[in-house]
Amino acid sequence: MRSLADWLEQQQKSHPSAIDLDLTRVRGVAQALGLLPPTYRVVTVAGTNGKGSTVACLDALFRASGKRSGRFTSPHLVRYNERICIDGNEVSDADLIASFERIEAARGSTTLTFFEYNALAALDLFRRAPVDVAVLEVGLGGRLDATNIVDADVGVVCSIGLDHVEWLGDSIEQIGREKAGIFRAGRPAVLGSALMPVSVGKTIAEIGARPVAPGTHYRTRVDGERWDFEFGSFVLRDLPLPAIPGAHQVGNAATALAAIVAGGFHVGLSHAVVVQALEAVRIAGRFQRIPGEVEWILDVAHNVPAAETLRDNLRQLPRARRTIAVCGILGDKDIRGITGTLAAEIDAWILVTLAGPRAVSTQQIAAQLPGNASVISHAVDVADACRGARNAARPGDRVLVFGSFLTVGPALEFLGL
Repeated sequence: MRSLADWLEQQQKSHPSAIDLDLTRVRGVAQALGLLPPTYRVVTVAGTNGKGSTVACLDALFRASGKRSGRFTSPHLVRYNERICIDGNEVSDADLIASFERIEAARGSTTLTFFEYNALAALDLFRRAPVDVAVLEVGLGGRLDATNIVDADVGVVCSIGLDHVEWLGDSIEQIGREKAGIFRAGRPAVLGSALMPVSVGKTIAEIGARPVAPGTHYRTRVDGERWDFEFGSFVLRDLPLPAIPGAHQVGNAATALAAIVAGGFHVGLSHAVVVQALEAVRIAGRFQRIPGEVEWILDVAHNVPAAETLRDNLRQLPRARRTIAVCGILGDKDIRGITGTLAAEIDAWILVTLAGPRAVSTQQIAAQLPGNASVISHAVDVADACRGARNAARPGDRVLVFGSFLTVGPALEFLGL
C-alpha cells in the first residue's frame, strides 16, 4: 500500500504542467465520480488577500451554529491534511488515500494537476462525510480554478490586487474579471471591499448575479475593541474582535457574515453564536504572534497588498528594540515591492532560499532590498534562518518571519507549533 507521501509525489508528476487552467479534465473526472452537483450547499471564496481568514470565519460561524462544515484551503503550512477539514478536524491519511484511489479508478487516461487531485478529494470526502455546507477557497484566480466546477450557492471575492499576473493578466481589471468568474446567475456575489475594479461589477451584471457590497448592502462600525454589523434587518451589536490578530480582520469577519446572511444560512445565528465563533476562530501564519522575551510574528504575506497590511499591523504594536526579519520570497513575486513596503519596520535581515522550482537565491533577494538594508545572514533553509534569528535576538527584540507559505510553514515546525 502506498503512503500519503507516495501519492503526493506521484501527483506532482502526473500532469505535464503544474498549473493548467482548464476545467474540462477535472469536471469530467468529478462527473465520473458522481460529485456534481454536490449534495451540500457551497460557499466559494476568491480574492488576492483575505481568502484564508474569511474561509476560517465562515467555517467557525457554520460550526458554531450547529452545521457540519467542510473546509478546503491551500496551500498547507506544515501538513497536506490541513487542506481538507471536516467539522474542524483535518482528514486522516487513510481517508485521503482512499479518496485518491477512487479518483485514480475514475480518471482513466485523464491526467490531473496536483491541485486538481486535491480539489476532487475535498469534494469526494465532503460528500461521504456528509457535510451540510462546504467552504471552498479558490487556489488561483477563479473562473478557471478547479473549485469553479461547482456552482456555488454564494460566491465571495475578498479583494483584488496584482498577483499571479502570468496566469491572470497584468492589470487589476483583468484579474478582477477572472476572480469574479466564480459568481452565478441569481445567486449572491459578496464583495469584501468597496474598492473593486470596474470589471468586477461588469462581470456580476453580465452573469446576472446579485451584488452584496460593503457600505451599500452591509455595514460595520468599529468602536475600540467592539464592533457592530448590519445587513438589512439582521443586526448584531457589541461584537468582540475576531481572535485572528490584525485590525483588518473585522472586514474579513464582516464579509463572512454577509455571505451567511445573503445565502440564507443565518436562521438561528444568534448574537451568542457569533460571539462564540469570533472568539474561537484561528488560522496559522496570519500575523501570528508568539510572545516571549523575544516576540515572533509569522505572516505569509507574499504580495504588495499583503505586505502593506502587515506593515500597518506592525505599526499598531509598540516598537521593538530591534526587528530581525527572516525573509524568503519566491521568484515570481514582486520581491522589490514586498521588501520595500516593510523595510522601514526592519532593522536586520536574514535571507533564505526557499525550496521548489520557483525559488531564487538569497543573493537575488538581497539585490532587490533597499540600499540601506542590513543583511546579517544568508541561510541555507528556513530552519537555519530561524536558528540565526534566535541566536541574534536579545530580550526586547522581535523576529518577523514573512514572504511565503514556504517560509512560515517550516518556521512553525522550527518553533514546535
